[in-house]
Amino acid sequence: MIRSEILKEIAPILNPHLVVCNIGLPSQELHMIDDNASNFYMLGTMGLASSIGFGLALAQPKPVIAIDGDGSVLTNLGTLPTIANNSTGNFILMIIDNGSYGSTGDQPTYAGKKTSLTKVAEACGCDRVIECQDVDTGKVLQEALDSGEMTIMVVKCDSGNAKMPVITMDPVVIKDRFMKAVRA
Repeated sequence: MIRSEILKEIAPILNPHLVVCNIGLPSQELHMIDDNASNFYMLGTMGLASSIGFGLALAQPKPVIAIDGDGSVLTNLGTLPTIANNSTGNFILMIIDNGSYGSTGDQPTYAGKKTSLTKVAEACGCDRVIECQDVDTGKVLQEALDSGEMTIMVVKCDSGNAKMPVITMDPVVIKDRFMKAVRA
């Protein structure tokens, strides 16, 4: 499976939770699959979906799912020890690990070579790290939500992108409707 197929499969589980989605194609794919106010689409901040999602989880009690990519997490590895040392039960970080920088042309990442983001998260002190295959993502995500424990998911999948248009919604509109969903 490629990332867009995973997102299509898990969309019913994501909705109605607060979701912070990685920059570029992942946001475009989620927007086209299931646009709703509880999705915050990152439009220009590579590597920060995990940090923004974690901060949101710390600031309020609703479950927060941050969808990040292996390339983005590799650009912000400092977020993993921060998450590990400030654990909150309402946060799930889903790293979609396709071994490539999908939004910029599928160049290989180190996660597609020798670096294991599962082992990195564990070494940073994250207590509940689950590596799964693409076909098991929905089951593992639902189990993570039901557990009430902070979970780092590393979802191994194929590289590839679906053809999606850019998000034309104004970033201020995205922020405003998301903040209303947070307050609801």
